[in-house]
Amino acid sequence: MLGLGLIGGAVTGSWLIGEPGEPGARDSFATAAGLWHSVPVDELFPRTVEGRGAGPGGADRTWTRIAVAPDGGCENAFDPLLRTALDPAGCQRLLRATYTDATQSYVTTVGLLFTKGDPATMTALAKRFKDGGYADRTDLMPRPYAAKGTVASDFGLDQRASWTVSVLTDAPVVVYAVSGWADGRTVDTPEPAAEAMSSGTTTAPAQAGLGNEAQGLADRVERGLRKTVSSPPENTS
Repeated sequence: MLGLGLIGGAVTGSWLIGEPGEPGARDSFATAAGLWHSVPVDELFPRTVEGRGAGPGGADRTWTRIAVAPDGGCENAFDPLLRTALDPAGCQRLLRATYTDATQSYVTTVGLLFTKGDPATMTALAKRFKDGGYADRTDLMPRPYAAKGTVASDFGLDQRASWTVSVLTDAPVVVYAVSGWADGRTVDTPEPAAEAMSSGTTTAPAQAGLGNEAQGLADRVERGLRKTVSSPPENTS
């Protein structure tokens, strides 16, 4: 289980059943808050993720998990400005995993930040990110998890090429992903996934499909979280 040692789009997420304040919505929010310690790592971060139509031009993608970050909090997990931006919601737990594509050309870290925020706090945080354009700012990029002994061992701060951040409003969770090349090359001008995926974009991250890598994985991990919230594991204690 994640809490026993395995445990880190600019579009605001809102996906649980029920209107805010309704009993069903409150129950779902509470269920989501506890998933970090009640769900096996393979459910939140599957060993293999299929991305049908997730690549450039609608090409299919397959990602393989190569590492899961140790269990921990948020200390040193974010650049200072991003940490400050997220501080109003607090940090309950940060779960992270790093994946590579089928050719092992790219690496992508996906993170699930479980906050301490209530629905009002998450709604306010989502508004701040949207109104301030925070998800598109290069000084607010998430940090990668560079796992030693893997193709992501050189995936450092200077290797970040594209990223996406989504603040959910019906769960105390921030979903993010950051991608780069597996060969450790530095990136002078990182580009948010939404821009890198835009038609006609000719930047290096866009042409390599690194926006698709980040957005595709973030979307599918978020979908898995939704599914788990709607069918939470039974408490066997």
